[in-house]
Amino acid sequence: MNKLGLVLEGGGMRGIYTAGVLDLFLDKQLDFDYIIGVSAGANMAASYLSKQRGRNRQVSLDFLGDKRYLSVQNYIKNREMFGMDFIFNEIPSIHVPFNMNDFLLYEGQYVVACTNCETGETEYFEKSHLQKDLLTILRASSSLPLMAPIVEYDGKKLLDGGVTDPIPLRKAQADGIKNNVVVLTRPKGYVKKSGRLAKWFKVKGYPKVDEAMRRRPARYNETLHYVNRQEETGRVVIIRPSIDLKVDRLEKDKEKLDTLYKLGYSDAEKALEKIEKLRSFNL
Repeated sequence: MNKLGLVLEGGGMRGIYTAGVLDLFLDKQLDFDYIIGVSAGANMAASYLSKQRGRNRQVSLDFLGDKRYLSVQNYIKNREMFGMDFIFNEIPSIHVPFNMNDFLLYEGQYVVACTNCETGETEYFEKSHLQKDLLTILRASSSLPLMAPIVEYDGKKLLDGGVTDPIPLRKAQADGIKNNVVVLTRPKGYVKKSGRLAKWFKVKGYPKVDEAMRRRPARYNETLHYVNRQEETGRVVIIRPSIDLKVDRLEKDKEKLDTLYKLGYSDAEKALEKIEKLRSFNL
């Protein structure tokens, strides 16, 4: 059988769509040989690999009313919209414990993408780092410039991987994975517009991050075009919201988010036959 890869886009609170997709995969006992994620996608992948069905949904929905999770107060106090200490320290250790033991049993390849602030390029972290510093790396991958502070790890200064590699399909292919399932959090036809904030706000001392932020819309649209072309080859199956629910990166409407979760589950179920064909696809 061919190796099968799973590529997960980010998107902040839109990541709950991916949570629905991955819970369907757990229900169907669908495994992947290679998983790469960025930002929210990387976080969702961790709970999928720890076999904790429903954990992503619980974390995404149960703390919406808690100002420590997502609030303007967080930004005023710590220059971060999401409470990163609360999300990456307190929740996984106290409120919704993360099952590290089962996570470590995964024998495939798991990759998390971050942005290196000094080089302005993507930094990929694999098993050797993730086994010992998973939460720190996930925090870095989720720290969008202007919304969260820089994370220092292994001598590097890191931010959200989606800035430089928003849909890391090319990385999966470069690692030898020819057949991939790509989970997107935007509906078909979406085009990222130029961000006004990136033109005015700067990450002090890191001009290459500023440049990457300015290029982010063009990079995203080019990458999305590449992913769509790859689907035409038969080597890629794309799962994306079949209905545009207009969910924002910082969405706090619990009902809307739960609907997006259920849509992810439903869309993934409809894609199962294509995924099984993809596993046996060979040229």
